[in-house]
Amino acid sequence: MTNQTNNKVANVQDLKASLMTYFKSVKLEWGKITWPGKQQVIVETIYVIVITAVFTIGVLALDTIFDFIFKALHLK
Repeated sequence: MTNQTNNKVANVQDLKASLMTYFKSVKLEWGKITWPGKQQVIVETIYVIVITAVFTIGVLALDTIFDFIFKALHLK
């Protein structure tokens, strides 16, 4: 019974040590991150919005064209 208790305590201590090592590593790596500037974030966000809008309009155009073709051929 005492052996099982000692094993559980050792496992808990190992887990705590592992977690502490992990979080220390995370903190160390967090300091190495180079964050983009505000202007870069704004410009890249605008790029994403414009590209998404262009592709959306392209898909809408293709959908409209195929809908017209299928209606003309009476396939719909």
